[in-house]
Amino acid sequence: MVVRYERQGDVGVILVDNPPVNALSQAVRQGIVDALAQGLADGEAKALVLAGAGRTFIAGADISEFGKPLGAPDLNEVLARLEASSKPVVAAIHGTALGGGLETALACHYRVAVAGAQVGLPEVKLGILPGAGGTQRLPRLVGAKAALDMITTGTPVPAPKARDLGILDAIVEDGSAAAGPVAGGIAFAQRLDAAAAHPRVRDRNDRVEAERGSAAFEEKRRELDKAARGQHAPQRCVDAVEAAFTLPFEEGLRRERELFMRCMEHPQSKALIHVFFAERQVSKIPDVPADTPPRPVKSAAVLGSGTMGGGIAMCFANAGIPVAILDLNAEALERGLGTIRKNYAGTVAKGRLSQAEMDRRMGLIRTTTDYADLKDADMVVEAVFEDMEIKRTVFQALDKVCKPGAILASNTSTLDIDAIAAQTSRPQDVVGMHFFSPANVMRLLEVVRGKDTAKDVIATAMQIGRKIGKVAVLVGNCDGFVGNRMLAYYGTETQRLVEEGATPEQIDRALTEFGLAMGPFAMYDLAGIDVSWRIRQRRLAEGKPYGTALLDRIYLMDRYGQKTGAGWYRYEAGSRAPLPDEHIERMIQNHRQVHGIAPRAIDDEEIVKRSVYSLVNEGAKILEEGYALRAADIDVIYLYGYGFPAWRGGPMKYAELVGLKSVLEDIRAFQAKYGDDVWKPAPLLERLVAEGRTFTDLDRGR
Repeated sequence: MVVRYERQGDVGVILVDNPPVNALSQAVRQGIVDALAQGLADGEAKALVLAGAGRTFIAGADISEFGKPLGAPDLNEVLARLEASSKPVVAAIHGTALGGGLETALACHYRVAVAGAQVGLPEVKLGILPGAGGTQRLPRLVGAKAALDMITTGTPVPAPKARDLGILDAIVEDGSAAAGPVAGGIAFAQRLDAAAAHPRVRDRNDRVEAERGSAAFEEKRRELDKAARGQHAPQRCVDAVEAAFTLPFEEGLRRERELFMRCMEHPQSKALIHVFFAERQVSKIPDVPADTPPRPVKSAAVLGSGTMGGGIAMCFANAGIPVAILDLNAEALERGLGTIRKNYAGTVAKGRLSQAEMDRRMGLIRTTTDYADLKDADMVVEAVFEDMEIKRTVFQALDKVCKPGAILASNTSTLDIDAIAAQTSRPQDVVGMHFFSPANVMRLLEVVRGKDTAKDVIATAMQIGRKIGKVAVLVGNCDGFVGNRMLAYYGTETQRLVEEGATPEQIDRALTEFGLAMGPFAMYDLAGIDVSWRIRQRRLAEGKPYGTALLDRIYLMDRYGQKTGAGWYRYEAGSRAPLPDEHIERMIQNHRQVHGIAPRAIDDEEIVKRSVYSLVNEGAKILEEGYALRAADIDVIYLYGYGFPAWRGGPMKYAELVGLKSVLEDIRAFQAKYGDDVWKPAPLLERLVAEGRTFTDLDRGR
């Protein structure tokens, strides 16, 4: 029974028990209706308390029901019954009351919570809006501005703030461990006058009257034009909240439902719901069961004290894992430690970290110039220069000093993990752990499986990834793995667009307006032109595309990006803002003249299609070759590692939403015009189109 009724003294308790998060499934909705009826019929109960068993109140809707016909009763019907109860109903909240959970609480006559609880309406993160009165009831308690902020960001509010805003009537004690918030809810209910009228949020119109015609709605719309550019749901959230101030309650509910359905039918909702499930799928590895015992990692070491090595060391320290940084150059070590200290100090200055916590983390980091000092480390992450000979030397040294069972990980972004593992006598202990720069900020971690990597090593790398705050995705061992292999074709195509007539700033603008966090040329400057150029030289020697001769020219101009103050753009001292540079304009013009290229006007639609579809096509090849477990994994990699917009779903989901047939037609047109090295259609893409299937069908085994 997922909802049960019991009486404690003169208070009836409706307890939702649907682990793990008491989601509002059809059975829970019906259970609340049935338990409420029991409570109303119980002559000994003068008041009712609605609470959740286990670790939380009600964390929201059962998302597995999204896109399917909902079984009766509808949540709105459940809430109407709670609201109409002849006995006062108190929502007793612990853990989280999110989405439908908070909407349920808002339909109760009173709301109390333990101090550690959180409440919120996060539906916008799924491309939708609250659909059970949240946009109509919440503003009646907190006013227009606070409601708009909560609903358009989806950010949860801690209980003390929720009380101050007026969402909660009281903060209650936890009570005993067994009772949780129920005891506090019962105590609150026992103080109520059962004969008095029970306050309903829907009847609270003082805020509505006072703020009708408020400028808050237009201000929020202008804010969202910048902060949520191109996104559908945030603006519809504003429309729905505004309805609370312009329409009677029942009409406002109908307006909310209309806007909710518009959001549900929008491609962005489908994309964001896909992302929600994809993020939960990436940890599932068919041949590495969830119960695979990981190796203990009580201490770690990082080789290299540069930007990447220092950032990785911070990740371990942030998670409370002692870490040693090794560099053969003592001065470089001191510089690296200084950078770490500066990074932490900046966070302290912003109020996001206490000085005491900074000191604790710095105390977990030590430095050394002696490989022998790594003999007791449980995990060693190599983050030295991206050169195979250097990495071979490093792993030969690690093999000699590290203890049996230590995990030896390489942070290589493109190189062969098996070739690196071959330098050791223990290839089963070697794994790729490809962090993204800056490693202490970027959330993606590609865990690269070598042909001999042990399953418990994979399990440990995935677990450590989660522990240090990363989204860990398992990938196979090929040139560039998943993310950078796809990026090679994307980068090549964006440079070809420049050759043909576009400018770097036009391409970056078109792609950021599409939703990418950063355009390709600004990204090159951030990562380092010299790094890209070296990868180009290696790939050209292997007969693989990577960029154009434009990259050679810019490298020979000693313009390595932000670190030299000039790359595809120029940068003023102390600023990371990219500025167009006449030297680059002349270089591009000269390149076109030398190669006999007559520039043409290129529109943004062509820029987006050629850039994004190059990712899709290569992603389909990677998927078919088995270097990614799922198309959804590729999407997660691009969301967290490359700034692809979540509301587009990732490159593979985006192609699916556009229509794989349409995408394939464009790819074939590009192949006819530009050749096979980027545009030869992926056989998997051709097969899916021929069979009328999608990447989602493939992921689900259909």
